[in-house]
Amino acid sequence: MRRLGATMPVLSVAACGGPLSTLDTAGPAAGDIATLWWVMLAGAALLTLLVLTLLALAFVRRRTQREGGTKLWLGLLGLAMPAVILTALLGYALMLGERTIARPTPDVMTVEATGRQWAWTFRDPGGPESQGTLHIPAGRPIDVRLASADVIHSFWVPRLGGKMDAIPGQINILRIQADAPGVYEGVCAEFCGLNHTRHNFRVVAHGPAAWDARQRGEEP
Repeated sequence: MRRLGATMPVLSVAACGGPLSTLDTAGPAAGDIATLWWVMLAGAALLTLLVLTLLALAFVRRRTQREGGTKLWLGLLGLAMPAVILTALLGYALMLGERTIARPTPDVMTVEATGRQWAWTFRDPGGPESQGTLHIPAGRPIDVRLASADVIHSFWVPRLGGKMDAIPGQINILRIQADAPGVYEGVCAEFCGLNHTRHNFRVVAHGPAAWDARQRGEEP
C-alpha cells in the first residue's frame, strides 16, 4: 500500500502530458479549455471542502444548539456560498466560450476537413489533398471547415483546441492554432462504426521556411 501511495502522485502528474493530453496545451484555444478545467477543479474542491465541513459540524455540534445557529450555517454555507461559487464558474466558462468562438481575423487561414468511415481528408490553400494529415503554418489561426461524407464524426486535436462534430449535409467551423512547429495527434471523438478506434489523424504545424517551401510545391 505504501508503494501504491507513493506511485499515485507520479501517475497523476504523468497523466497531464502525452500526445492526447488536454492539459499539455500547444495553442490558445486549448489553453483556455485547460484553464477552465483547472478553475472548475478548484471550485469543485472548494465545494467538497464545504460539504465535508458541514458534515463534520453536524456530528460535533450538540443537539441542544439553537435553531438560529443552524439556519445561519445552512443559509450562509449551505446555500449562499455554493451559489456564489457556481455563478462565478458559469460566468468564467461563458467568458472563455466567447473568446474561443471563430471570429473574423485578418490572418486566419481556412482549411477543409472531411470525415468518412474511417479516414480524414484534408485540403489547405496551395497544397494538395492529403489523407490523414492536416498541414498548417505554426503561429497562425486556422479555421477548419468540417464536413462528413457519411455519418457523424467529431474532429478533436486535444493540444490545439476543443472538439466539434462533422455532420452530413452541414459545415461546421472550428478554430485551432499551434503556437510552435510540431506534430499534434488528433482523433475522432464520436463513435462512428466498427473501426472508430482507428479513426485518427495528425496535424503537422510547419515553421515559416517549411511552410513557404510547401506553398511553392516543395514538400518539406
